[in-house]
This record gives sequence, structure tokens and C-alpha cells, in this order.
Amino acid sequence: MRTIDLRSDTVTHPTLEMRRAMVEAELGDDVLGDDPTVQRLEVIAAESMGKEASVFVSSGTMGNLLAILSWCNRGDEVILGAEAHVLWHESAGSAAVAGALLRTVPNDAGGRLDPADVEAAVRTYRGGVSPTGLVALENTQNRCNGAVLTASDTKSVTDVAHKHGLPVHLDGARIFNAAVALGVPAAELTAEVDSVSFCFSKGLSAPVGSALCGSFDFIARARKWRKMLGGGMRQVGVLAAAGIVGLQQMVPRLAEDHENAQQLALGLAKIPGIVIDPNSIQTNIVFFEWQGGPGQEFLAKVNERGLKISGAAPRFRMVTHWGINGEDIEEALEIIAAAAKEAIPTKV
Repeated sequence: MRTIDLRSDTVTHPTLEMRRAMVEAELGDDVLGDDPTVQRLEVIAAESMGKEASVFVSSGTMGNLLAILSWCNRGDEVILGAEAHVLWHESAGSAAVAGALLRTVPNDAGGRLDPADVEAAVRTYRGGVSPTGLVALENTQNRCNGAVLTASDTKSVTDVAHKHGLPVHLDGARIFNAAVALGVPAAELTAEVDSVSFCFSKGLSAPVGSALCGSFDFIARARKWRKMLGGGMRQVGVLAAAGIVGLQQMVPRLAEDHENAQQLALGLAKIPGIVIDPNSIQTNIVFFEWQGGPGQEFLAKVNERGLKISGAAPRFRMVTHWGINGEDIEEALEIIAAAAKEAIPTKV
């Protein structure tokens, strides 16, 4: 049975161009600064974000953790949204490794933070109080249906942070999705932040890796922390080569993923038992609520028909990506409709 995997855009496989580039990559020892392919990727990544420098890391989680380690002292607080990926999905590395506390403020439905909330959360050191060391944003905002922050949304928060002498880190795992959705260069969305991480292994379809970008001094600190975390990789140009192809070839096609996500959301809205607002879908992430009966039964019926989705009842997530086309979306909708019909309890 054929499987349609919509759990995440991390399930993509490298393109043929990526595979060729990986085989042919010029290599060296990156820990010793000798891998020319990694060096090339880091230059391209930094330029794409409008920053001075970047460092190649194994994952977005590592990139975000390195940012916290590089900006904060132990015992500092990080102000971030209550729906932030750093809070929900990064195994509390900020606390366990960086010794940083997370102080949350609400995200609105569009993933934004209210600058007044951020300002109210800022704390300076005094007896018994942990000071703010960093403000963190996320674009796109995963748990808010892949919502997009505009440049002005970001600036409204960075203005507050910088007024208090605080750096701002952007978890930009899917920043190119945001840029394509808004029709602007990614660097326009990162201009005001002090550091930004983004993933090669999500919408860009590379097999592994992320980039952390910022000033020369910041990246020097991040490299030290990367080494301490065991993140120094040797002939890693075999992976960096795929990231280069992703940056050069895969960004424009993200619009297809957004179109497929819209098709998916509109179809879901017609299925009894499912609650979704298609107008809330801006990029490639689609959350919906199942209200038609036991959630685990519904999920099992979806899975047994060859469709993989993620989440836990009543809220489930689907993500469109390279390798998924309009026909796949229609088949996924047929599967969900059939599973919903079976899962809804029959009225006696």
C-alpha cells in the first residue's frame, strides 16, 4: 500500500541534484577549518540572512540552543512566546544545558507577540530576581498554523528589546516559507534580529542541518559552544553540499507547498467532525481539530489507510512538502473523509 506522509516537511529525501552534489563535494576537516564546501555554505547562508557570518550545525534545536548559550549567562531568562518551538519541542535544553529560564508571553492567533507584553516581562537583576538575557521570536510560528511574522511584526518586538539592551534571536526554521508567502527576501525579515537559525532539512529538502547566523563575534562564541556540545563535525561537506543546493534551487518552489496546504485546508473544512479555519493557513502547516469522536480511533483509521499525520487528539497536524502534489492532497482528503465517516459514532 502506498503511503502519503504528511507528518512533517522533515520527511523529505534529498533531490537528485543534492545526491550528486554530496557525492562530488570537495571535503576537508571542518573542525580544523578546512572544509571548503562548509565554508561556502556558511557564506551563502549568512548572506541570505543579511548577517556577517554563520555556522553549520546539525539541527535547528542545536542552533537555538547555541544562540541561548551564546547570548545568556546561567540563570538568565529568555522571553519568548507561549507557543514557541524552543519551549514545546526542544527537550528543555535551555534549562538542562544552558541554565536559562523561559519566561513566556502569549502568542496571538497569528503567532505575534505583543510588544507591551514583552516589555512588561523584561527584568533586571536585583536580589532574588533572574534578569532577562534574551528575547526570542519564531517565524514561521509552527504551533500557530505556520503563521508568518512580517518585518514590522518583528521590529515592534526588537525595538523593545534593544531599548533595554537585550539581543533578539529568531528561530527561523522555516523563514524561507515566510519570505515566499510575503513575497520579500528572507533578509528583510531578519534585518532587525541579532541572530537567526534556519533549517536546510525542512522545506529546503536537504537531509541534515541548519545554519546559525549573526555577527562575527557572536558566531565565534557559538563555535566554541558547538564544540562543547560535541557538534564539531569533520568531513561534513557531504551534508553541506545538499544545503547549498537547497538554498539555490528549492526556495521558489515553496509556493507549491503553500498552495497544497490551502487545498488541504479547504477540503478538510468540508468534512464532518473536523474544525479548521482555512483562512488561518498562510504557509505549509495545517492544524485541525477532530471533534467527531474518539481521537485515537480516528487517527488509527487514517493511518491504516496509508496516510501519516502527526499530533494528538483532538489537534492534529499535516505539513506539505517537496514530493507531495495536488493528487496526493486529494487522496489524503479522501482518506480522512472515509476515516471520519467510520469514526463518528452512529446515532441510535
